[in-house]
Amino acid sequence: MKSIKYYLIALSTLIFITACDEDQRQIEDQLNQNPLPSAPTGDPGELSFSKYVSIGNSIAAGYQDGALYTNAQERNFASFLATQLQISGVGGGAFNQPDINSINGFSSANPDPSNGLGDYLGRFQLSLSLLRPVPTAGELPPDFGGTKSTLNNFAVPGMKVVDAADPTLAVRNPLYGRFASSPGISTVLGDALAASPTFFTFELGANDVLGYATSGGLDETDITGAVDFQTELSNSLGALAASGAKGVVVHIPMMLTTPFFRAVPYNAVPLDATTAATLNGAFAAFNQAMDGIVGALGHDAADANRRKVNYVAGPNPLLIFDDALEDLGPKFDILMGAGAITPAQRAALDPFRQSRPAVSGDLPLLTAAGEIQRVIGGNPLLLSGISYPIGDRFILTQAEQVNVVTARATFNAIISGVVQAVNAGVGSTALVEYDVNVQMADIAGLTPALATQLALSPAAVAGADGVQGIIVDGVSLAPDFSPNGVFSTDGIHPNPRGHGIVTNAIIDLINSSFGASIPKMNVLALRSILTTD
Repeated sequence: MKSIKYYLIALSTLIFITACDEDQRQIEDQLNQNPLPSAPTGDPGELSFSKYVSIGNSIAAGYQDGALYTNAQERNFASFLATQLQISGVGGGAFNQPDINSINGFSSANPDPSNGLGDYLGRFQLSLSLLRPVPTAGELPPDFGGTKSTLNNFAVPGMKVVDAADPTLAVRNPLYGRFASSPGISTVLGDALAASPTFFTFELGANDVLGYATSGGLDETDITGAVDFQTELSNSLGALAASGAKGVVVHIPMMLTTPFFRAVPYNAVPLDATTAATLNGAFAAFNQAMDGIVGALGHDAADANRRKVNYVAGPNPLLIFDDALEDLGPKFDILMGAGAITPAQRAALDPFRQSRPAVSGDLPLLTAAGEIQRVIGGNPLLLSGISYPIGDRFILTQAEQVNVVTARATFNAIISGVVQAVNAGVGSTALVEYDVNVQMADIAGLTPALATQLALSPAAVAGADGVQGIIVDGVSLAPDFSPNGVFSTDGIHPNPRGHGIVTNAIIDLINSSFGASIPKMNVLALRSILTTD
């Protein structure tokens, strides 16, 4: 029995070894037929990436979901590009950012600290149960505790082209003040030049018009003057090129195609028949007053008709304030003086002196979502956007959109002119332009006609296929802040996947312009948005 036992043990060992050998042979056969991919390599072409520097605004800084926070700061196109430049053979060096060191960042002061979120709100996240963005608990941005002299990313949320060489920016904007080399004395441009860049990306200009757009077109002086824009841009790009660095200059995106301007429809007032009839009864006196100023005072009938309110069962347009309309207050006063309306009726007409129902071309802002139906002055009969005009800051009218389109097109034309002038001055192609609107037009699903109307470039018009979303590696990514979208929950800034799309487009441009071969990113491996139940 003992010999049999040993025999069985030896036999089982032999079988095991033989099986292992067979498994190993199968593995080797599989590897021979389907070898594992080797580590990616690249080539810098005619460029040196040993010191890549980023100058930009909130997008290059990694601002997402309404805040600058660690997870997003680590996932911006500048950081992604730096990672690809560090691939073997490309020659990229370290890329240091002014780490925000905050899980949620800061979006705004909390108007209701009793909700458990504290005094400050942080980044927003998509609530899967409420199907809308909700805030997190935030904190004020801490000072940068790292070594300022080794920074590579000098992007500052809110920075304009005219701020790049302004030493007061650190005082006005704490997101620069926290990492400025000498707050109140240094400038973003000076700090970037002191880093001795060999290559740079320059992504500024959007804020020179964006503030006007996101405030509902309240103040046209928020749009930078074209002369100042050109002067400061020439100074910045000229200084960077004179340092010997080469770079990519990013065009200003057409922000009106982002979810911030598209998520809330103009007819966002659903009513049943009973509520519509009740509201129409309340607006009967207003509509009669419109007829009164036409018949008695010769007011333009077309203008009066566009202001009249008539609700129906189903979706209805928002009632909006439009500062471009004539103020009818003086005419209402005349009607009252003539005895056509009583003082009480005149007082009731006062909120509607410059109001009208929205039309399909008007763009309610994402901020309007929380304003619609808000009770005004504690009176439950006065609902914002329904029985009371929603504020001007929540709507971008068609006339105000023209201002945005014109400014963006003007600025991008200036960018092209300055790039050409700088290249001519140094006698070589030091700068190339990245037209981000090629991707923007595709993502938004613009038609060629609408892309032309928005004054986009011929390349962007050619890429406008009329189908919403962009195809990446066979997958369609949506033009929104859904889990399958490319925007963050603030509706303006891209999420990491959106940043990946921008990164790959910049890599394509570098490769084709400078003879480089930089491998591209796997966009689908990046996260989209952060969600909560």
